[in-house]
Amino acid sequence: MATPKIILPEKGKQNILITSALPYVNNVPHLGNVVGSVLSADVFSRFSKLRDRPTLFICGTDEYGTATETKALETGQTPKELCDEFHLKHKEVYDWFEIAFDYFGRTTTEQQTIIAQDIFTKLYKNGYLEERTTTQPYCEKHESFLADRFVEGTCPKCQYDDARGDQCDKCGSLLDPFELINPHCKIDGATPVPRETTHIFLLLNKAQPAIEEWFSKSSVQGAWPQNGVSITRSWLEKGLEGRSITRDLKWGTPIPLPGYEKKVLYVWFDACIGYPSITASYTEDWELWWRDPENVKLYQFMGKDNVPFHTVIFPGSQMGTGDRWTMLNHLSTTEYLNYETGKFSKSRGVGVFGDGAKETGIPPSVWRYYLLANRPETGDTQFEWKSFISANNSELLANLGNFVNRLVKFVNAKLGGTIPEFSDDYTDDTFDFPAWIAEVNKLLGEYVADLEAVHLRSGLKKLMEISSAGNLLLQYRLDNANLASNPTRTQTIAGLALNLAYLLASLASPFMPSTAESIVQQLNAPLAHISDKWNPSALKSGHKIGKAAYLFTRIPEEKENEWRNKYGGTQAQRQEEEAAKAKKAADRARDRERKKAKKEATKASGSITDTKLANKKDEEVEIPLRDKVAEEQAPPPAAAP
Repeated sequence: MATPKIILPEKGKQNILITSALPYVNNVPHLGNVVGSVLSADVFSRFSKLRDRPTLFICGTDEYGTATETKALETGQTPKELCDEFHLKHKEVYDWFEIAFDYFGRTTTEQQTIIAQDIFTKLYKNGYLEERTTTQPYCEKHESFLADRFVEGTCPKCQYDDARGDQCDKCGSLLDPFELINPHCKIDGATPVPRETTHIFLLLNKAQPAIEEWFSKSSVQGAWPQNGVSITRSWLEKGLEGRSITRDLKWGTPIPLPGYEKKVLYVWFDACIGYPSITASYTEDWELWWRDPENVKLYQFMGKDNVPFHTVIFPGSQMGTGDRWTMLNHLSTTEYLNYETGKFSKSRGVGVFGDGAKETGIPPSVWRYYLLANRPETGDTQFEWKSFISANNSELLANLGNFVNRLVKFVNAKLGGTIPEFSDDYTDDTFDFPAWIAEVNKLLGEYVADLEAVHLRSGLKKLMEISSAGNLLLQYRLDNANLASNPTRTQTIAGLALNLAYLLASLASPFMPSTAESIVQQLNAPLAHISDKWNPSALKSGHKIGKAAYLFTRIPEEKENEWRNKYGGTQAQRQEEEAAKAKKAADRARDRERKKAKKEATKASGSITDTKLANKKDEEVEIPLRDKVAEEQAPPPAAAP
């Protein structure tokens, strides 16, 4: 098998670097996660490549952090074992959805350590880091500091009894874990106690002037969506503060400072560095993409929760190093995709998750079409089974599927499977062919403009309008009677329609790649690049086409209730039962570990030495030190990209 060619920027061309927000590794993504980042990025990547541009699409699993360490504790695995398992699960889901990453990596690599530590060290040398003593919740039962979200209790604002230490999901208030009423550790139920710890803070306030100057230019030049602009502006107008970039964990990027051997970099600082590090795992020439802002445009796709990490924190870190970086040009963000009358819930198992879509037996093209047609670009949208079935039956099958199938069947049955003699400048009193061709070109121009601006939902609509124009051409004109009475016109219609189908294959490819592949197979032609103007005679007279095949099949209406029941309460109940089993197994594993640790502690009693402390004074590094301060403001929801 040939080794795939490494994609690198080319001088004199429009080089496009695409990232989608790194999915957190510890669960299977639901449909909202899919459309919000990886699917949207995949559409633009495929489009950019069909525009003949050097394009690199990078993604991977975000694997470090508290959530991974805690989940591994619950399941009785090591963090690496957990990450290995879920990295494969993520990749299987995205493969099924036909997400064509050029490289899908992970953040637990040597490249991540090298690049993250290099950024950290340069920020430290340039005066953007500061040491502070903070107070954090500590669980004495399992002897570990707790991330805010792993403290649960009653919200002091609305009395909701299932609030987290960083946020109340019911009233939306940002919280401090010590504000909760009756707080308890999510892992073992113990009451956490406040304990002092020392951490490194990134001085975003010092970087704010540079961030503001960059934001004012990039958001205009890159035509950022309104929600991305609003979220970033609100952070800047409020005033940036120093934020902790270290945590008391074992699972993470080591901190390159003496005295910090038992701490790691915090995931929200570390995660965005995954983009260049995953690129470095793809090619040793990663800097050709990431250190050439004049010749590379960076497009980043994410849900709105992740905006500040990409528009404030990561750019601030890049600029703080003093290095030359390719920085965000176009930001593409989505609002929320909700499920039926509520929200997707990983913990409660409500909604369709990636592996669940496959279980329905409905092909990926239909899922991609429906999700992109309902992409929450300017406001929240909703997944509904009724509209999902309707989109397949009334739009894909009745429009695009009908056009291609009717056309290819007719040419095979009545014209010997060969494109007949025709001219694209043919005129006829019964139909305005030049005006029809002009209309197709108008819609094509709008499609290209929409995709260039990453208005994916509108671009998909233009695709279906072009297909409708094809059906209009065939209506009452492509049949046996017309072939007998007006063969020249009928042959012209067949030739133009086959070329329109060829155009539709290219335009559909970013949205529904399997469907596009089926069309070009039926036309017996390679997938063509997307140009600004349609060539109505790209497929010439005498070209032999392939056999007809169905692009879509009807979904029975009764599937609506079946799927609604399967992916609603019954799924939640199954998931709760599985979670209870997992918790029981984790409890047994913890008991075994406690007994083992107790035995080892007894053996080691009296053998402690001060060897490690002897040289501590010589290793001390001066860091700007401030008096004890309260822990920084809790980060917003979805703290890790």
